[in-house]
Amino acid sequence: MDSQNSTQYQELDVVMGTTTRIPRLMSADGFHEWKYRIEKYIKMKDFKIWKCLLKDPVRITTIVGGQVVDKKIENYTDEDFESIEEQEKALAILTMALSPDIAQGFREYTSAKALWEALIEVYEGNEGMRESRQDMLRQRFNMFNYVPGETLEAQLQRFITLNTEMTVAGIFYTKSNFNKKLLNALPKIPGT
Repeated sequence: MDSQNSTQYQELDVVMGTTTRIPRLMSADGFHEWKYRIEKYIKMKDFKIWKCLLKDPVRITTIVGGQVVDKKIENYTDEDFESIEEQEKALAILTMALSPDIAQGFREYTSAKALWEALIEVYEGNEGMRESRQDMLRQRFNMFNYVPGETLEAQLQRFITLNTEMTVAGIFYTKSNFNKKLLNALPKIPGT
């Protein structure tokens, strides 16, 4: 393997992740794939850490004079420290999974759940934005066609990418509809 291919594979490992390397969010365009991969990565590493992204942070408290107050750190039990450790691991993994440019915009978030929700809100948007994205994807699907000079392999890859984007956006057509669309978009053979 030459050094150029080796460098390309290393760069791909950074973005896609491996069993020992966190998938990295490098741009907004890759959010949906990154979201899928980071979820799998965290669940593989430690499912308890994944749960930290889904629930509010644990607040270590005690009762003093009939009132609930934050417990002083010197009074923490081993269980208290374990709860905090899981939350901190979750936040660290999520933070390290962001490129420096992206992480800079999310430094204010101090819990894994808050950071996770902020990322989803920014990159997936609100309901109106999701509907707009779905409309755009349906339009791209309806207009999908052969591009002169394009190889069959490139056209198929473009179609698969569109299909994946639609599925991620919550647009589901039957396999029959996808097959018909692809067959109708194939280049026409002269004289047929």
